[in-house]
Amino acid sequence: MQIPGRCHCGNISFTLDWSPEPAAIPARACSCSFCQRHGGVWASCPTGSLQVTLHDPERVHAYEFGTKTAQFHVCSICGVPPVVTSRIEGQVYAVVNVNCFEGVDPALIQLQAADFEGEQAAQRLARRKRGWIAKVSFLQSP
Repeated sequence: MQIPGRCHCGNISFTLDWSPEPAAIPARACSCSFCQRHGGVWASCPTGSLQVTLHDPERVHAYEFGTKTAQFHVCSICGVPPVVTSRIEGQVYAVVNVNCFEGVDPALIQLQAADFEGEQAAQRLARRKRGWIAKVSFLQSP
């Protein structure tokens, strides 16, 4: 299943190849203050792949906070963070914001609360390595 998505203005877009095709898309509503304020609800397919396109890379900001082990890719034009990445042992892993999906039946999305408060950095990285998208590429639009 190919899932397109983008920030509000389209400066950051992505295509998530969810393979095998899901019967449901598990989505985590993170309870951290950043995600709460931005409505971040994250999904990942560890067996899939993600292609992110930056149309104007100079207008994309990588925001870090807390453990500084993840980068929220925030569009500085519209303020939406459609993708989060984490570099683990030299490899980039990612999750995408389901609120940025286009053309996906909302009935497929199964929302669940997620609270990672108190999780140590090593535990956090191990969880991401197991559950985040491992095949991630970034392109710049000409």
